[in-house]
Order: sequence, then structure tokens, then C-alpha cells
Amino acid sequence: MDKPVVIITGAGQGIGRATAAHLAGLHYRVALLEKDEEAGREALAESERRGEALFLPTDVAGEKSVKEAIDTVVKEWGRIDGLVNNAGFAINKPIEKLSLDEWNQVIGTNLTGAFLCAKHAAPHLRDRRGAIVNMSSTRRKMSEPDTEAYSASKGGIFALTHALAISLGPDVRVNSISPGWIDVTPWQKASEREPAELSAADHAQHPVGRVGIPQDIADMVAYLLSDRSAFITGQDFVVDGGMTRKMIYQP
Repeated sequence: MDKPVVIITGAGQGIGRATAAHLAGLHYRVALLEKDEEAGREALAESERRGEALFLPTDVAGEKSVKEAIDTVVKEWGRIDGLVNNAGFAINKPIEKLSLDEWNQVIGTNLTGAFLCAKHAAPHLRDRRGAIVNMSSTRRKMSEPDTEAYSASKGGIFALTHALAISLGPDVRVNSISPGWIDVTPWQKASEREPAELSAADHAQHPVGRVGIPQDIADMVAYLLSDRSAFITGQDFVVDGGMTRKMIYQP
């Protein structure tokens, strides 16, 4: 039986890189879509140590780039069973200083990119009765100052998820994950990797007693792609160590 095929965007660093490696180890054939070629090739080597992988330099904000990448995956492996829309970044500035171009860059990658990948992967996912996992964030419902573009993009992902679940069901299940504080530093590209400066207080403020790691998210992705979640669609799963359930009062 052919191994299932999953596409992961933003697979060169952080959660995407860890998820690609994890799924490769679970016998998925993994297509890594990443704009940063240095990061993408490092991530490819990591995934190939665990299984079968393919790196495709891709700008998810561009429809031509997305379509070419998805067409290549289908030509190479003949199917798509899963799509993980993970690509994203932030430009955090006071709103008076945030340019329209910067706003559009964030929305284009984080939200439009998920739309474009879903659009072009949908026919192939229907054929396989596959699944989409979108990466939202706890920022979809809570904020720190100067995060308008990022927070709006992640709120959009939350809404896009339930809309796609209704439009693509029953053939394709669509869910999202909202990570909290995840220390991604060990999964950054080598040229930019620096150890995180995490204090005991950083860990202790989480009800589970620690800051999150990418594996926490990769495990949830694997579950949502699998048949074990066959009765779940249109849902968002908060993976944040309990932080959004914690009431905080200033002393």
C-alpha cells in the first residue's frame, strides 16, 4: 500500500520543521513547502533521516507558486492525503507605523497562503478523503500590543477553518490548532539558531509547568490527520499548557 502524502507549508523552521520530521517518522511521504531555501534544505535533510521527503521552494502568498508546488507533489507521488497550513510570520509595530505593505505581507502569507493551498489541494484531498490542519494561534482571541496584522491573520485562519470544513465536507475534514507559547529555537535554521533564554518563572506560569515545544503541536497535527479523528471537523484545538484558562491579577 502506498504511503500517505502530506504537504506542510513553512516547513523550514519551527513548528513546521518539527512536524515534517515527526510525520516522516510516522511513514508519511512529506512535501516541505518553504520560501527560505537555506532553511528548507536543512529541514529536508532532517526529514529524510526519518523517511521520504521532498523540498519545494514555495512562496505561499503567490498563487502560481502554490499551484506549481502542488502539481509537482501530485506528479511525484500521485496523491495528497493531508495539508498542514503552517506558514506564517509577524511584523509587530505600533499601528501608526505599520505600513499597508507590511500588513499585506503578513495577511498574504498567514491567511491568503492557507486559502491558496486549500484551493489547489482540495480536488486531490477529496479523492483521498483527506484532511487539512490549519495553524491558528491563541492570538486569535487575545493580544499583546502592536500585533494587529498577526492577530487578524490568525483570527482569519480560525474562521477559514470552519468555512472550509462545511464547504469540503464530508470528503475532507478541516481543523485548526491554536498554539500558545512554543519554544521553537532548537528547530530554527543553523545560521540563526540561538538558545532561548527561558527562566524558571517562564515555565512555572504555565499550569502544566513548562513552556511548550514543537513536538506538542506535531503530535496534535498527527492526530488530526489520522483516522483516529474521523468524527472531528471544523474545530480549533488550543495547545497552550493551560495559559488561556488562567486568570492573572496584578498584586
